Amino acid sequence: MYVRRVYIYRLLDIVIMDLKGKKVLLTGADGFIGSHLAELLVVAGCEVTAFVYYNSFNSWGWLDSLEKDKLSKIKIFAGDIRDPYGVRTAMKGIDVVFHLAALIAIPFSYHSPDSYIDTNVKGTLNIVQAAKDLGIERIIVTSTSEVYGTAQYVPIDELHPRQPQSPYSASKIGADCIAESFYRSFNLPLTIVRPFNTFGPRQSARAIIPTVITQLLAGIEEIKLGDLTPTRDLVFVKDTVAGFLAIAESNALIGHDCNIATQAEISIGELAKMLINKINPSATILQEEERMRPEKSEVFRLFGSNQKLKAHTDWEAKYSFEAGIDETIAWFRKPENNSNYKANIYNI
Repeated sequence: MYVRRVYIYRLLDIVIMDLKGKKVLLTGADGFIGSHLAELLVVAGCEVTAFVYYNSFNSWGWLDSLEKDKLSKIKIFAGDIRDPYGVRTAMKGIDVVFHLAALIAIPFSYHSPDSYIDTNVKGTLNIVQAAKDLGIERIIVTSTSEVYGTAQYVPIDELHPRQPQSPYSASKIGADCIAESFYRSFNLPLTIVRPFNTFGPRQSARAIIPTVITQLLAGIEEIKLGDLTPTRDLVFVKDTVAGFLAIAESNALIGHDCNIATQAEISIGELAKMLINKINPSATILQEEERMRPEKSEVFRLFGSNQKLKAHTDWEAKYSFEAGIDETIAWFRKPENNSNYKANIYNI
């Protein structure tokens, strides 16, 4: 039985931190959300250092796809979030840190849980420890709606119980607790940002929307999916990164966790049918056992509250769900983008 709880957040007299001109470190900048946030921070007038995962190919992930005028304004630091010495070096002279670097794929966390503890928990510890020692002005730590597990009540607010239904979500709960402990123990000026299911251009193939779109654009007639019944609160990536910026600028949210959500939900089955109708109405859906989460691990309902975010910032979603979907499809239709995806492979 779900019990609905209502919490009223009073709009406070908010002191705003102006990020313009601030020296900002963005971890996970080479990823999906991180690359979009890097672009927005440049537009906002920040001096951006992008912490990217070191590799011998000198690949900067999705940052490599940015327009040259934007990329030229971003300083690149290649390292490993698991290395406290490299993290500390990257953070010297920095004013504000947006910490997005993480392992996020749920199926792979069943396979290699130890790597999630190292990356997500220890990586976050490295960030907050260095921030404490270096006197960083503001730290944004990225969480996930997966920490809530299947909704016990809706909309899910920040007081909802945490339920570790996968090794991934357990690692993020651990990371959140580490961050919160540093706020309480050392008065570290941080906020835990908890985006619900973000989608849009550059999203990895492990996520539902790229999975469906890439199969459809590859001409596959039977779209392979897992469970169709779970619901998700889907946020377009440009609205998500605008939420990050708004939260970072709100001093009223220091010491808090804060959702970024649309306060709406759609089932995986309904979502898949919508995408099929937009791209290839003759396609059908084939459910595959290997794409199913273990029953006790599946999060069957995510439907977030954005009441706290709206009470303490001026954030509003600028994109309707359909507009976000259409922009995402248009991006995937470009061969130079779609060529990076392997539609015939189940990406864990």
